[in-house]
Amino acid sequence: MSTTKPAHPPTRTVHRVFYVNGEEHEVAFAPHKTLLEVLREDLGLTGTKHGCELGECGTCTVLVDGEPILSCLMLGLECDGRRIDTIEGMAGESGAHPLQTKFAEFGAAQCGYCTPGFLLTAQAVLEEDPAPSREKLAEELSGNLCRCTGYLKIFEAIEQVAAEKRGEAAGE
Repeated sequence: MSTTKPAHPPTRTVHRVFYVNGEEHEVAFAPHKTLLEVLREDLGLTGTKHGCELGECGTCTVLVDGEPILSCLMLGLECDGRRIDTIEGMAGESGAHPLQTKFAEFGAAQCGYCTPGFLLTAQAVLEEDPAPSREKLAEELSGNLCRCTGYLKIFEAIEQVAAEKRGEAAGE
């Protein structure tokens, strides 16, 4: 009888309940996986993008209990029973979210890679402050990097959505 250990022991998995985009999911995954990996690899939600995986670019931003979180820096284990919103859940039954519509209208999404992170962060900002200043938007979105747009169109699209939610035209 051999007592040698296998070269690679089997990977242990954990079972957790996630509430993603309003739906309950029981997920089994390796305990070392980040929330980003669980969303993409185990739940098939690939709208959340791999970027730097160092927490510097914001492409992996999702909302956890309504707060923008860099999913590459959060372990999936930390999300048991928490509400997670990804870009796949942003549109409603009536169609695209107003932020998604304005990003398209204003040309705020060029290559689109960073767009999910910007949209979810902007959604959280507008939930907290219905009339954010340009300075506040710049500060709140500073963790989301874009290499295509130069940010102006992103700010303008968010400001337009905020103005329309308040029942006024942008710039009033």
